[in-house]
Amino acid sequence: MTQARTPRSLLRARAAPDHARVTFVELFFDLVFAFAVTQLSHLLLAHLTATGALQTLVLLLAVWWAWIDTSWATNWLDPERTPVRLLLFALMFLGMLLSAAIPGAFESQALLFAAAYACMQIGRSVFMLWALHGSEPRNFRNFQRILVWHVLVGALWLLGAYLHGAERAAVWIGAVAVECAAPSLGFIVPGLGRSTTADWNVEGSHLAERCAGFVIIALGESILVTGATAAEEPATAASVAAFIVAFLASVAMWWIYFNIGAERGSRRIASATDPGRLARAAYTYVHVLIVAGIVVVTVADAIVLMHPSEAPTPRAAAVMVGGPALYLVGNLLFKRASARFLPLSHLVGLVLLALLTTAQGRLAALTFDAAATLVLIVVATWETWSLRN
Repeated sequence: MTQARTPRSLLRARAAPDHARVTFVELFFDLVFAFAVTQLSHLLLAHLTATGALQTLVLLLAVWWAWIDTSWATNWLDPERTPVRLLLFALMFLGMLLSAAIPGAFESQALLFAAAYACMQIGRSVFMLWALHGSEPRNFRNFQRILVWHVLVGALWLLGAYLHGAERAAVWIGAVAVECAAPSLGFIVPGLGRSTTADWNVEGSHLAERCAGFVIIALGESILVTGATAAEEPATAASVAAFIVAFLASVAMWWIYFNIGAERGSRRIASATDPGRLARAAYTYVHVLIVAGIVVVTVADAIVLMHPSEAPTPRAAAVMVGGPALYLVGNLLFKRASARFLPLSHLVGLVLLALLTTAQGRLAALTFDAAATLVLIVVATWETWSLRN
């Protein structure tokens, strides 16, 4: 399908065989979310409790939706046009405010976080209506529905900012639940109907590349947090070993996602008869599990670097096993969407991690974390070998 573009259009010009490349301004925009991922890791590390984990999850989902919705928007918008660039710069500024407020989002910075998030979501949707007006009636109607949902979600975030404690948490959990449910419900609005994935004229390879880029961002922040933590600790044999284990974990996670899954997923969505459906399932929903896994692994690595010789607490052990498990579950679902089968290596890896939990309390943190990292290495090696033979 070819999409015509008038001289005044803000939309990408598409031709069926072409790949809508990721532009430099999109990559520049992503830098803000590198900061956000770091903030989330530090938040969980400082509040390693059930409450802290829940708060981090809520904020991670908000960060993810702010980013993925922008990636969907630039799938249609042309970032080389000045108004679109200005939109991205405005969203970057709001994203910086949102990221800066993450440590105090459930305390004194609640209103800043909520207002920045609401402005990002609502402002982007209003811009899309302006850009689409008169050119793509079906997508214009889609964004009318999306705007209604974003106004609702924004109101919930702002309401929660004026509440405190458990009440704020409950409203914000409701807000992210509504945000997560909206795409699967087709952004249904009385009087405006509902969207279908067939209405979303998505350029699959572009969205696949954007999500792969976010995984790189998360892995990069993992390396930076690990390096910064290691620099603050004495250079003992245990701390050096912990640093090596953390590095190997990052390499293993890169290998599991990029060696096979990323490229295969890109090819699959590019050739799909309904790319919108695959984009919604495999990229919009599943990739947040992959990013969450990286964030949790980063926290585990930091804990081990600070206390390599001590036995991990139950909470620390849960993070050391939970991070790799989340990452494997996310990759398993992603690869299932692109290959129509569940990778056995990932299933075995999850079983091995479950068995590792039985050793909690009997191993030092470094040994326990090294065992979890070894599971990731086994999965990466197994999958690579099995698909080459």
